[in-house]
Amino acid sequence: MKKPQNSHYAQGCHYEQQAKQFLQKQGLVFIAENVKIRGGEIDLIMRDKQTWVFIEVRFRKNAQYGDAIATITQSKRRRILHTASVWLYRHNESLETADCRFDVCAITNQKFEWLKDAFNLNENLSGRF
Repeated sequence: MKKPQNSHYAQGCHYEQQAKQFLQKQGLVFIAENVKIRGGEIDLIMRDKQTWVFIEVRFRKNAQYGDAIATITQSKRRRILHTASVWLYRHNESLETADCRFDVCAITNQKFEWLKDAFNLNENLSGRF
């Protein structure tokens, strides 16, 4: 079932496409977008050479209540990890054996940040988390 085309949803799609184009210019190869399974969603799945890259795209109009990166909670990270695990399983791979990375593209007040390897299986969070 398709989501309604409201302005919030359309804005999210716009920034996901912006992130996808940016990452492709960095040499990543697009595989899939808006991958949904029960209990989770991944905005973009790409390849960086032999590495699967699962990307969460976050947007905030301003940082009044925290920037876009601050919106990625522990619960959100767990859902992303779960979704990646199921997606890999369906492609005959696993999180434990496949070369994977979890990136975040965060846009706050038109400032774009790409956090490579923002979190991992053990949820040892790097950078700003």
